[in-house]
Amino acid sequence: MKTSNYIHKERKRNRLKEYDYSQGGYYFVTVCVDNRKDIFGNVKNGKCFLNNYGTIVKKNFENLKNRYSYIKLDYYVIMPNHIHAIIIIDPSSISVGTGRDLSQNKKQKIKSLSEIVGAFKTMSSKEIHLTGNKLFKWQRSFYDRIIRNEKELYYIRRYIEQNPLSLEIAKEFPDNLDL
Repeated sequence: MKTSNYIHKERKRNRLKEYDYSQGGYYFVTVCVDNRKDIFGNVKNGKCFLNNYGTIVKKNFENLKNRYSYIKLDYYVIMPNHIHAIIIIDPSSISVGTGRDLSQNKKQKIKSLSEIVGAFKTMSSKEIHLTGNKLFKWQRSFYDRIIRNEKELYYIRRYIEQNPLSLEIAKEFPDNLDL
C-alpha cells in the first residue's frame, strides 16, 4: 500500500461544538471573497458604492429572507471584498398552514446558519459566474459569532455601520496601528 507524503492538517473548528446553529438567535457573520480581492465596489466618503457584482451579492443576500421565512436580516454592509451581517433565526415566525391544503401543514425544517450562508454563497456565485466572471469564488467557510446580549448587539451594529469609514481611514493612514 502506497502512503502519501501529504500531512493532513487538522482544520480549526469554526463553530461551537455541540451548539445547534438552527436554533433561534442573532448571529454576526462575515463572508469574504477568496484571496480578499476587491470585487464588489469601492469605498468613498465613508460609504461603499457597489458595482454590478456587489449589486448581485446584495440582491442574493436580501433574497434569503424570502427563501427562508424564519430568518430576518438585521444590519449588514457589503464591502469591496466581504460582507458583514447580522442574521436573525426566528423559528416562531414560521406560519403553519390550515384548512384543506395539507402541504401547508408540514412543519418547515429550520436550516442551520451554515446552510443559510452556504445557500447565499452558492446563489451569488452562480449569478456572478453567469455575468462572465467565471473565476469568482468565496473564501472557504465564514466567520460567525453568536450575539449574546443587547450590549453586544449594539456594538456589532455600530461596527457594521462604521466599517466603510474604518476601511477608508485605515487606507489613508496605513501606519497608524491604533485605528
